[in-house]
Amino acid sequence: MKKLLALALTLAMVLSLAACGGNTTTEEPTTDDGAGEGDAATQEITLWTYPIGGWGKEDVVDELMAQFEADTGIKVNVEYLAYADGDDKVNSAISANGAPDLIMEGPERLVANWGVKGYMVDLADMLDDTDKAEINAATLASCTNAEGKIYEYPLVMTAHCMAINRNAFEEAGALQYIDEETHTWTTEDFISAVAALNDYYGDTVGAVFCKGQGGDQGTRALINNLYGGTFTTPEHDGYTWDDPANIEALELLKGMDGIDFDASLEGGDEIVKFYQGILKMAFCWNIAQQLDPNAAGTGAGKTITGDDIVFMSFPSETGESQLCGGVWGFGIFDNGDDAKIEAAKTFIKYFCDSEHTADAVKAANYFAVRDTAEGADLSGIWADNEIMAEYNKLMPYLGDLYQVTAGWAQARTSWWNMLQDIGEGADISSTVETFMAEANTAAAG
Repeated sequence: MKKLLALALTLAMVLSLAACGGNTTTEEPTTDDGAGEGDAATQEITLWTYPIGGWGKEDVVDELMAQFEADTGIKVNVEYLAYADGDDKVNSAISANGAPDLIMEGPERLVANWGVKGYMVDLADMLDDTDKAEINAATLASCTNAEGKIYEYPLVMTAHCMAINRNAFEEAGALQYIDEETHTWTTEDFISAVAALNDYYGDTVGAVFCKGQGGDQGTRALINNLYGGTFTTPEHDGYTWDDPANIEALELLKGMDGIDFDASLEGGDEIVKFYQGILKMAFCWNIAQQLDPNAAGTGAGKTITGDDIVFMSFPSETGESQLCGGVWGFGIFDNGDDAKIEAAKTFIKYFCDSEHTADAVKAANYFAVRDTAEGADLSGIWADNEIMAEYNKLMPYLGDLYQVTAGWAQARTSWWNMLQDIGEGADISSTVETFMAEANTAAAG
């Protein structure tokens, strides 16, 4: 709390200086009535949040904001964004000089998009050596640009995975190919399982969906992990889809009975078909889906027909995969108002590094990016939740968070277009080279 109190004191000093300067607004001076922190209740900031677990639900956020205002005297006005048009709303607000003070999302937007364009406040001064040691290193790296500027203060993270219909696997005699204890399997196991399922059901059991970019972390992870391929350079300055291991993986998938390249499906569509029992495995999955498949509210870990869903790491030659990850936290738009920037920093410290962090993490329904926040132990935050505790077994497999690579928006478009062409029968090697060149041109530009 010492950092939080220091930030609150700094905010009070900034507000005091503003009141003594050339501010043209007419505010009545406050007097000490014994209300303490409530004296600063005139300060208001705005938060725009994408639907990140409960942070996208008004009732959950209202409760969090009420406590924050009671503790700090800062009122937060919240607007809820959808992924379908959220980016357009933010970009329009930026163009109209009306960006929010705070925004909650991931580094692909806060760092690689709005940050690199100069719209965000550098938060490096908010993290001391203790903070940097406590926060997951890969997560913090994804929130930091090449010049060391930190445009996102991370709160939660997760590892994306895939899922299988356990009942279908059991009926087809394919359970022998998975390790239910560790939730892992090898590439050889995957090949054998798909063959067994296809022989038993005589139909498509898994789809390489490529209608659009929705859920594309699943197809990326599947293709990269099968034979150990990469998606970008380690420095995140270019794309490496022509890695021979990726070509081998694409050739395997294209030739497998039971696996189809389906240009009619995005990730969400695939989940629906899996949830309905049509597909026997899903490549677009994470803890949110495991807790509530297809957001249907019919119970955790079950299909619509009551079959058991088992989450799985992606198959690899060794069984130990590099999983794509998600990171979510807060960034501050530089709107030129020092008082609001300080208030926004107070907000971030309150929810990301104080005794209130546990509540913020639980609201998101993901995993904390740190084990300790100002002395508060977060390591056992999900000990009382069987599903979350079990899913935590996948977190050590969290791989490189490469979403901050330049040209990311074009890369995502090029990726699904590439998969579409491959699905239609185009030569794999030359098609990969063509679309990778598109992405690298964007990265260089």
